[in-house]
Order: sequence, then structure tokens, then C-alpha cells
Amino acid sequence: MLRLRQYKNCDAEIINDWIQDKEIFMKWGGSHFGEFPISARIIDEKYRMNNGDCVEPDNFYPWIAINEENKVVGHFIMRYIGGDNKLLRFGWVIVDDTIRGKGYGSQMLRLGLKYAFEIFGVDKVTIGVFENNEPAHNCYLKVGFKDKEVVWDNPWNVIEMEILKSDYEGNTMVEK
Repeated sequence: MLRLRQYKNCDAEIINDWIQDKEIFMKWGGSHFGEFPISARIIDEKYRMNNGDCVEPDNFYPWIAINEENKVVGHFIMRYIGGDNKLLRFGWVIVDDTIRGKGYGSQMLRLGLKYAFEIFGVDKVTIGVFENNEPAHNCYLKVGFKDKEVVWDNPWNVIEMEILKSDYEGNTMVEK
């Protein structure tokens, strides 16, 4: 079983190791960082507060997923969209390439939805997935996200997905 914890600056090196493939880097949000290869220093500067280890918690929550052996296995971000803090977006969902296919992505998303709906009290969570990333798309569908629309996000089409709090509460696939 996974657990989540807030990002710490010691996680930057691990995340950096996962995104050294340029195509993967671009899919996971390279336009937000502006350089490849990305460095752990840049990831850390993007995420941490001025005084050290944790990020500013106002509207941006990077999480690290840790497995039962205390190994960091994944990372994702929750970010409020809009001024009323009722809409949350998940982004940069990354699972360690060496352990893909073991259900860690689904577990991370389920925990994230639990935090979003039960702790943060949002009404809706959105996520985007590249059209050519069928494994990720299937993972998002499995935990309850529904396709909303396809948008062009050069160079790939993005499927915008969402899950409403009412869908989450009635979803038997989501482990609570």
C-alpha cells in the first residue's frame, strides 16, 4: 500500500532521473521548465519555499508516493484552479519507469482523490492525458475520471478528463 507525503528538496534527484528521455519530459510538462535535460536544481527551485525543504502550500501541492519498502515510486502535483478553491487539477503524474505495471499509478491517483475530495473539500478534479498515452488514459479511467474533451496541445492532442465529487462518492472502483 502506498502513502503520500509532501515533496522535499531531496526528491528532486529522484524525479530528475525519471525524466531524462526528452519525449517523456516534453509530455510531462517540459514547456513549464524551458530546458532539457532538466536538472534537479531547477525542479527544486520550482517546488520549494525560500526557507528550505517544503513547498509553499497555498495552492500548489507536489506529492511523493512511497511504497511499503519506503522507496519513492511516484510523484504528482495537485494545483487549485480558479479563485474559489473548488476545482483541483492533477498534473505531472509520474511513476518510476522501472516499476511500471504494478498499480502504483492507480494507487497514487486514488489517494490523491481521497485528499482532494475528503480533506481539501473540492467539487471537481481535472487531469489531462496525451492522446497517444493509452496506458495513462486507461489508468485514469480505472480510478473514475471521465473524458471531457480533446484539445490540441502542440505537439500532442490532450484528452481533458474530470471527476466530480458525486462521481467519486458513488464510484466503487475508488478505494476509500
